[in-house]
Amino acid sequence: MKALIKKEFFLCLHPTEYIYLLFAALILVPNYPYELIFFFSGLSVFCASLSARENGDLAFTCSLPVKKRDVPLARIAVTVIFQCALLALTAVCIAVKQTIFPEGLRINLVGNSANLAFCGFGALVLGAFNLTFFPLYYRDPNKVGVPFLISSAVQFVLIGLLILLRHLPFAAPIASPDPADVGAKLAVLLAGLTLSCIMNVLAARLSMKAFEKVDL
Repeated sequence: MKALIKKEFFLCLHPTEYIYLLFAALILVPNYPYELIFFFSGLSVFCASLSARENGDLAFTCSLPVKKRDVPLARIAVTVIFQCALLALTAVCIAVKQTIFPEGLRINLVGNSANLAFCGFGALVLGAFNLTFFPLYYRDPNKVGVPFLISSAVQFVLIGLLILLRHLPFAAPIASPDPADVGAKLAVLLAGLTLSCIMNVLAARLSMKAFEKVDL
């Protein structure tokens, strides 16, 4: 597994996977739908999967002395590593924004405000993408577009629901700038991270099961 993850980093990564990490800085833009930051993470996964298909990566990898079921697990592990890096950079940008921006600019009128709860929402959106994209992709790795369209639709529906939640009266505590209502925001953060972990585990298991049936 360690060798496969190294192979993913050195041979399969697409430049967009690094470039879209920088999109965490969009947190510093006032009144922007910050949830779109996590959509671009999924777009980088699509670009990497498309590039891997054109380069015959899966056939090459399966010719190596590795377990077939470990191939999707390595790809998902690398994706989760980049997603964790994106969440960490997003948290740094949120901390910067909460420190230097006046309170009026820390409240997002378009979507969810950049705070602790938003990081939980981000983890949830990323986990939902993984759970939708990878099991569909590894059923037929030659078809990258359809899994991406379906997973993107799931992401945008979830993003829409999260933005709607932000405008409901009972959700006011999680829409306020940090450090106000820190208890409620920490609860949302922990819930988002927990659900994301569960979805990533399910994505890995379903993808491994699906890929074992694929005839390359």
